[in-house]
Amino acid sequence: MSRVELRGVTYAFGELRAVDRVDLLVPQGSLTAVLGPSGCGKTTLLRLVAGFLSPQAGTISFDDRVVAGPGTSTPPQQRRVGYVPQEGALFPHLDVAANIGFGLPKAQRGSDRVAEMLDLVELPRSYADRAPHELSGGQQQRVALARALAPAPTVVLLDEPFSSLDASLRVSTGRAVTHALRATGTTAVLVTHDQDEALSLADQVAVMRRGLLVQADRPRDLYRTPADAEVAQFVGGAAILHATVKAGVAHCALGDAPVHGTVADGEVDVVIRPEQVTITPGRTGARVGDVSFYGHDAAVRLDLLPHGPSLVARVPGLAAPEPGTEVGVGVAGSVFVLRA
Repeated sequence: MSRVELRGVTYAFGELRAVDRVDLLVPQGSLTAVLGPSGCGKTTLLRLVAGFLSPQAGTISFDDRVVAGPGTSTPPQQRRVGYVPQEGALFPHLDVAANIGFGLPKAQRGSDRVAEMLDLVELPRSYADRAPHELSGGQQQRVALARALAPAPTVVLLDEPFSSLDASLRVSTGRAVTHALRATGTTAVLVTHDQDEALSLADQVAVMRRGLLVQADRPRDLYRTPADAEVAQFVGGAAILHATVKAGVAHCALGDAPVHGTVADGEVDVVIRPEQVTITPGRTGARVGDVSFYGHDAAVRLDLLPHGPSLVARVPGLAAPEPGTEVGVGVAGSVFVLRA
């Protein structure tokens, strides 16, 4: 398996720069999730790595081998890339075994490789004779991954492979897919617009916005120290509040909280996550707006009084206050300062 490295990669459709001077390193054997809203350039980036498009500037390397760059354009079939599209794209006229073996040399198609791949993606070997239409959506995606892994590719690329699945199936399929990738030590790039998917599955999350790569970090580091306010609000949701720091304590509209790290005294903006916002019934400080109940927890929109901003708190579902009531608010834990 190879590491994948992009340096200054650019691709434009006319005047629109879909990918703009992107630098990204995908370590060998790791899973990087490219996260961003629709139209940010993440699928174009994946297609550039696959070789379906050629960058108009910059280079793409697998280990020390440049596969795309000035005067170089290695075709997709020579890059040894496995590609899993959104819908799996299984061949409807072939059974599961034939789909998995499609990319293998003819001599290996009747071997134990197909059975090994079914074991790897946690499907019974008896499914080998089934037609694609006899499988659920999650099972089809697992077969598509098995087909991509069967030829032992250099890198596997996954283009929003779970987007058409329902919530519970998306979680279980995502876990099975990442387990299979890690079991084989495969280098992989996953494109998604689902922040929960990116944070829970990937070793590294790369956030794209309007063609630019704005931050690439471990999930925990990305969540704790976002590069800017837009990243903070897009990944996990956050309130950005003005605060005054004095002796390591931030004084903001929710009260006082210690600052994470060393921060000089002065005026700053702090990142406060929904799970940090505390609610105290029977007090005043904020009015409850909408309450979205999810069972295990609830998202509560709060309007700070008298004329403060709105923010969201995540609280245990059965502890959610009623809309229209007034509650006290505070902040738990340390807060992170947005760097200028």
